[in-house]
Amino acid sequence: MNQNPQRVAILTGGSGGIGRASAVRLAADGTAVVVHYAGNRDLAEKTVHSITIDGGLAIAAGGDIADESAMEVVFDAARKEFGGVDVLVHTAGIMPLAPVAEMDLETFDRIQRTNVRGTFVVNQLAARRVRSGGAIINFSTSVTRLQLPGYGAYAASKAAIEGMSLILARELRGKDITVNAIAPGPTATPLFFEGKSPETIKQISGLNPMERLGTPQDIAETVAFLAGPGRWVNGQVLHVNGGAA
Repeated sequence: MNQNPQRVAILTGGSGGIGRASAVRLAADGTAVVVHYAGNRDLAEKTVHSITIDGGLAIAAGGDIADESAMEVVFDAARKEFGGVDVLVHTAGIMPLAPVAEMDLETFDRIQRTNVRGTFVVNQLAARRVRSGGAIINFSTSVTRLQLPGYGAYAASKAAIEGMSLILARELRGKDITVNAIAPGPTATPLFFEGKSPETIKQISGLNPMERLGTPQDIAETVAFLAGPGRWVNGQVLHVNGGAA
């Protein structure tokens, strides 16, 4: 086992986008990170390499976030390698888009399994294993306010995550563990760009008074705040979107 760092974080979906940026940002603060991936180990290993080459501590661990046994192995890896878990940053999720009238129910069920059940599984493990003084950071979306057509199933899953997060914060009374949800606005990640035309991207960018998309690094700064100094922020949904909604 490596030397015990001050804090240890598990980042689900840490192989790309907001998860990767958050892993790199937390590592810069001296946090050891477990970079979780669902299917792309190579990307996760690249994230690990970018951290370790700068002197940070990181390992990769894979698994289906909706499978409790697979995710228990990820938490076990954090304990075995670094001694425990202080922070969960749960960015993993999927975002197939279609109008409510047109979305097939198989796709709807897949979204809810990954986004809702997956969040429940990792939050349940975190509630049992995160050490006192720790933080659980889930991810919602500003689409719950923006109400963009085509996002119905995705927004429904993220609204469930908000409710889950706020209740878990109250359930952990007395344990000195904060639970919050970050609700990014449109952010320049592969997940966002998938299936969108340049015209659509320009239109969505224009909704923001900053007149641009967010970046993964923008969101990672809020993750670092909640994971570290933001101890008096608890049971909240933070809309990190440049003023889009």
